[in-house]
Amino acid sequence: MKPTILSQTVCMTLAVAILAFTFVTSGKVHASEASHGLAAFDELKYPADFPHFDYVNPDAPKGGRLSMIGSAGKITFDSFNDFILTGDTAQGLSYIYDSLMVRAYDEPDAVYGLIAKSAVLADDKMSVTFKLRDEARFADGSPVTAADVVFSFQSLKEKGHPNYRFQLRDVTKAEALDPLTVRYQFTGKLVRDLPLIVATLPVLPKAFYDKQPFEETWLVPPLGSGPYEIASFNPGTYVTYRRREDYWAKDLPVNRGHYNFDELRYEYYRDRTAELQNLLNGTFDLREEFTSVNWATGYNVPAVNDGRILRSTLPDATPSGAQGFLLNTRREKFKDPRVRKALDYAFNFEWTNKNLFYGLYKRTASFFENSDMKANGKPGPEELALLEPFRDKLPPEVFGEPYTPPVSSDRGQDRKSLREADRLFNEAGWTVKNGKRVNAKGEQLTIEFLTFLKSFIRIINPYISTLKRLGVEATVRLVDAPQYERRVKSFDFDITTRRYVLRLTPGVEMKNYWSSSSANVDGSLNLAGISDPVIDALIDKALAAKSRAELVTATRAIDRVLRAGHYWVPHWYKSAHNMAFWNKFSWPQTKPKYDRGIIATWWYDADKAAKLNR
Repeated sequence: MKPTILSQTVCMTLAVAILAFTFVTSGKVHASEASHGLAAFDELKYPADFPHFDYVNPDAPKGGRLSMIGSAGKITFDSFNDFILTGDTAQGLSYIYDSLMVRAYDEPDAVYGLIAKSAVLADDKMSVTFKLRDEARFADGSPVTAADVVFSFQSLKEKGHPNYRFQLRDVTKAEALDPLTVRYQFTGKLVRDLPLIVATLPVLPKAFYDKQPFEETWLVPPLGSGPYEIASFNPGTYVTYRRREDYWAKDLPVNRGHYNFDELRYEYYRDRTAELQNLLNGTFDLREEFTSVNWATGYNVPAVNDGRILRSTLPDATPSGAQGFLLNTRREKFKDPRVRKALDYAFNFEWTNKNLFYGLYKRTASFFENSDMKANGKPGPEELALLEPFRDKLPPEVFGEPYTPPVSSDRGQDRKSLREADRLFNEAGWTVKNGKRVNAKGEQLTIEFLTFLKSFIRIINPYISTLKRLGVEATVRLVDAPQYERRVKSFDFDITTRRYVLRLTPGVEMKNYWSSSSANVDGSLNLAGISDPVIDALIDKALAAKSRAELVTATRAIDRVLRAGHYWVPHWYKSAHNMAFWNKFSWPQTKPKYDRGIIATWWYDADKAAKLNR
């Protein structure tokens, strides 16, 4: 399951190849000159005159339709305003909007010019100036100007979703120096990532929002400058995007070989069972499978066996993210870390993986799983230098091997783990009396799991049975997706499931996940309510890193402290995407290392489609 996150950015040439924003490992900074791209640490892979990214087919044919299921659990929408906290927004809206620069998905954090043809980072790193292309146009033919860029920044920072406000907190100003030049100014010492953040913000047309209030929900098809526009929709059923033949940037190097489908259609179903059945009967084309039992047993049908439907596992080189049962520490019963640790010992992953997941997963241990930012072994000298100043505020285990979830028997109830859970509950003052786990006031420990996915109940119920053996009164609350979102945004839950996926170069979003400043902000991603000055200080160290090595050291230290805090019962991961799709598409020989690449780089193969029809 995936978190509610910010809009994706859609995927330039300039005769200057000097980097504007690159730190080398020695910590020295290159001279600030106009550049075609920006990167946090490493030098840009692509020169100023690059013809296209390596992971595309520059001659891919245009045409056809891709119909799909998007984010897991999305069952409807009531808004096309993708930038505010209110409402359930439609999927795919990011393809309407361009940004100043766009990601290269074979580099950790590099961006290259789209609306902006160049960027200049000030020598003191406290501002960045973008020069816009004079040919940039919105879909109605009006020019994209610096005034639109300034409006977009001001609206997102002042009225946008809290995620935007967190990201832009230290961006003090955007100003139009002339109709095609905009400068952003920064404050503070943690400015390393800010040029990339502002470079990838969606650029919105000011004139459109003069008529459509930015802070309200609406179902008016929005105006953008990107490769697609809304063609038709029916909330709860579908939304369709049409490729713009007049897209101003279709021939730029960053877009060659991209956005090859004439039509993108997102389908909506009430549950995953309905999704699977409608894929198999040909109602739509492509689906990522998130349910292991379906992947193991649900595709034994003629269309799969004879190759009309393909199953493919796409490798994922990005951090696998942190999924788990998040414990709401704002609630008194979860404030003691021993209670939280006891809940971890009560969850039997090995049994769950064998009996419910067909052994397809590995146990998550780290908040930076599947990356070099994961803490392993005892802290080395560099990590100790960050942790030692806080030794008196940290549990001793931070300075040893990082906490790892217990390994239980896959045969059922593990008595050793249950004894440890019982011991931890008792130490925390929750003892068993007459079969009930109670505190000194005689109040029973009750826990409610909040979910909107029926498929998760089969995972939660065995866990509930174990908790009841420990005297805990545990229940599951199944609600619809809109109610779930409302309750999670206001932190109205005991335990819920969420998955965080971090960037390869994590930055200010870490504050939104784990800092004191986000703990009580409605809509933030700090669902566990983590508020620890040590974590705050370590996040600042990560944001101030001058090299990737320094960043890795800081994130490993953060990982140790988070894991020792027992803010979650970690789930499972796989470093791949399980995709099932009808065999009428083709794709480049090279997959983008850090993205699935399906929407951006695949294409409709007319020959394969004709064979399917025959």
